Parts: sequence; structure tokens; C-alpha cells
Amino acid sequence: MSVTFRANSTTGPDVLDGLPLRTAEWILSAQAESVRAARVLVSQELRRWGTGRLADDCTLIISELATNAIKHGGTAFSLRLGSDGTWVYGEVFDAGDGMPHAGPGDLDATCGRGLLIVGTLADDWGVVQAEGGGKIVWFVAGLGGEPLG
Repeated sequence: MSVTFRANSTTGPDVLDGLPLRTAEWILSAQAESVRAARVLVSQELRRWGTGRLADDCTLIISELATNAIKHGGTAFSLRLGSDGTWVYGEVFDAGDGMPHAGPGDLDATCGRGLLIVGTLADDWGVVQAEGGGKIVWFVAGLGGEPLG
């Protein structure tokens, strides 16, 4: 897998120092159990890479993005990770229509706060339309941190 880093925050993260040394990619079904599977895959991979310091935040971010992909995209989705040992880049692609947006953050709401959580935990994140349809929601965590390996 090759992670493509985009030029600016309207289409993806600003240029990151270095290219990912480690990458992983999975395709998961549009079933509720895929959210748990995505969390487990991300946690295991990041700990294996030595980026365990970011594992809890990244698994929560992925949980929110996978839930949105299933709920709103309704199709199988792909999950990609990359890391240079300092930062972690992740993205979730689904082929569904529509572009996600952060809700108002109503504390009494039972849903609609997922992207607010992503925005709180990630150093940067965004949404882009994918060529050929669908969308990619990406995030970066660990920017400015010390090498993890």
C-alpha cells in the first residue's frame, strides 16, 4: 500500500516530514462487527509498529470513522494506516454518496458527535471526494511528537 499525502488541509494533510516507513490496509464489510474488527486491527498494528502511545486515540478515531462509513456509506469500506515512527496517518474510504460534516455537538444527542471526537483527538483531519465516487476521511495524529520507535 502506498499512502498518498495531499498538498493542503482542504484536500488532505499538509506535507508531512518523511514518507511512511510502515503501512497497512484492510477492506471490511458494512456490518456492525466491522467496527470492532477495525479497532482491533488498528490497535494491534500500531502496537506492533511501536506507536502504542497513539493507539488509544487512533482506535477511537477509526471507530468513529468506521461507524460513519457503515451507517452513511452503506458499503464495504477500506482502512489505511501509515507511520514514519513519529506520526500516524489514517484514512477510511467508502463508496457512499454525500460528504460527512461535524454536527453541532449537542450534549443531549445520542449520535452526531463522531467527527467532533475525531477533531478533538487528531492533529489534523478532513474529507475529500474520491476519484470515481465516494469519499475519504483522513486524519493525522502525533505531529510534532518524538519518534516512537
